[in-house]
Amino acid sequence: MKKRQRRQEPQEEYSYEQLREEREYGLFWYSWLWNILRPILVILCVTVIVVGIFATGWHFISARYVDPVDASSTAAVTFEVKSGSSLTRVANNLEAAGLVRNRSVFKYYADFLGYGQKIQAGTYTLSPSMTLREIAEQLTRGDGTPLVRKITIIEGWTVQSIAAYLKREGVISDEEQFLSLCRTGEQFSAYYYIADVRASANFSQRIYALEGYLSPNTYEIYTSATPEEIIKKLLSQTEAVFRDEWHDRADALGMTMDQVITLASLIEKEAKQADFARVSAVFHNRLKINMALGSDVTIKYVTGTERMSLNNSDLSVDSPYNTYRNKGLPPGPICNPSAAAIEAALYPDETFTAQNYLYFCSKDPATGELYFSRTLEEHEAAVKIYAPLWQAYDEKTGAK
Repeated sequence: MKKRQRRQEPQEEYSYEQLREEREYGLFWYSWLWNILRPILVILCVTVIVVGIFATGWHFISARYVDPVDASSTAAVTFEVKSGSSLTRVANNLEAAGLVRNRSVFKYYADFLGYGQKIQAGTYTLSPSMTLREIAEQLTRGDGTPLVRKITIIEGWTVQSIAAYLKREGVISDEEQFLSLCRTGEQFSAYYYIADVRASANFSQRIYALEGYLSPNTYEIYTSATPEEIIKKLLSQTEAVFRDEWHDRADALGMTMDQVITLASLIEKEAKQADFARVSAVFHNRLKINMALGSDVTIKYVTGTERMSLNNSDLSVDSPYNTYRNKGLPPGPICNPSAAAIEAALYPDETFTAQNYLYFCSKDPATGELYFSRTLEEHEAAVKIYAPLWQAYDEKTGAK
């Protein structure tokens, strides 16, 4: 028998065109992928190069200016920050002691991060192995005294109040030394307005030559500052506060700078800021007709009493500051007034000035609200109403 031959299916043959199409399709797929990956790879390569350059540059800069002088050192270096030393001086001394690589880098580093104002005077044990941050932190948490500190002079404080505050805060050690400087003002005659005060006709009647001229503000002073240096700083602020246009306005009113500050000191003590200009109008109106100012606060300045209700003994005190007995302004300021009070002294309320208000009294001792009157009859009626409140306030507060 003949063997049956197995039928074979004819094999499919690819044409030249088919082969070309498949090849082009494959190349197209790879080309598409490459178009996506190529910019990514370029960016990665550039990033690696830039990071490498930056790292190399930073390593060079850090090794030369920032790193510890000797990271492996175990040496202990005694370093002193003297009272009154500036940040620049501290940075210079650190470099000279071999504790930092570059003084300027330390200075800007400490200043930028806020360490500069916190560095304290004292003796420290540092090491060349310490970083800039470790050194800066050590110098700010030492047992010494800060290089600088802030003081705040409140509006309406007297020279005596300021001296007591500075002593209480440990800024000065002797109140009397401070008061003595303020009493004569002799060492501050280089300030033209203090020279004018000392040359004035009523200078001998003043309690303190510098009263009124220690400008209220917040100040930054060296911890080593002397009373004289502190006073000069406060006097310089007064010169800055009393602007040129205020001098012009004072000339227009026929007033000296000292008279303006004196009037402002009364306004500061008599009223809250909302009533400054109205109180100023009352005083200006009285001065215009040569009427005694009758200001309680001038009595309180002399006697030291804090009572709202003044008695006949208070009102009859023999003093040039008694504005019940003496017409015109007192010999000088009775406190150190704010800029707002000075401005009010120069620019009294126009309505109250025109309507000739001559009187005011306390309406509510707790809030400082005032009651204004044009006539003596109106004023006396108001006093009758509000005087019991003053007495009750004195009893409640124990004012003497």
